[in-house]
Amino acid sequence: MRKAGSPNWSTFYVTGGGSGIGAHLATLMAARGADVAVFDRRFPDDVRARIEASRVAGKQRVCFAETDVCDADGLAEAVGMVFGRLGAPGLAINSAGVSLNDRFAEARQVDFERTIEVNLFGSRNFAAAVLPHMHPGSRLGLIASLAGITGGYTYAGYAASKAGVIGLARVLRLEYAPEGIGVSVICPPEIMTPMVERYATTMHPATRALKDVAGTLPIDDACREVLAGLEKGRFTIIPGRRARRAARLTRLLPERLSTAAADRIVRRALSE
Repeated sequence: MRKAGSPNWSTFYVTGGGSGIGAHLATLMAARGADVAVFDRRFPDDVRARIEASRVAGKQRVCFAETDVCDADGLAEAVGMVFGRLGAPGLAINSAGVSLNDRFAEARQVDFERTIEVNLFGSRNFAAAVLPHMHPGSRLGLIASLAGITGGYTYAGYAASKAGVIGLARVLRLEYAPEGIGVSVICPPEIMTPMVERYATTMHPATRALKDVAGTLPIDDACREVLAGLEKGRFTIIPGRRARRAARLTRLLPERLSTAAADRIVRRALSE
């Protein structure tokens, strides 16, 4: 249930709700008593059942909308449909994303473009769809990644797309603050989701070594920390102490020191 002093997020919209972070956020918000709208291209039966079972009040509503964040018009139509049923979102989070990674020399252009399309254009499309329906006191959250701050081996498309999401969020924060609408950007380290578990089987050793610096978070811990940061009205939310430390070192250390440290980690991984 809603904590005293916390925002009145009685209605929650989330993309990427068919799995991973989006699905887990939907279950947590349903368990807090919110009406929940979940957007994704498809929804496994077990995910639908888990989100619906998380409701704590008989009058709570859960709406599932099958749509693709890459389809700006289709997404706007789905958001409009949900708005007609549930009303305006108090909290809206874009969690839809993909990670298609390889060393730049071997990576395919089509994978780079797909990553940008889903992660960056998808963030833009969701923001464009929900912001016209949002009111003062509401908040939009865009999930980026720690990789958007630190970079990462084999992460050309992913890091570029997430850095773009961070830049987009900065602009939206400035433009919507006068309207009383908050904007946050969420930059997690590795979180154990089905997508991450699949990628772990083929991950490059240098990628693994750099990820280990920031650590890996269980999905429940990460999502609860994200919601706590959103409740406090933070702009940049980085769950995990080790991840926050990695971001601070990247931002605050002289560039020659931060890049030298990363280079040592990569050289060590490549030599093993």
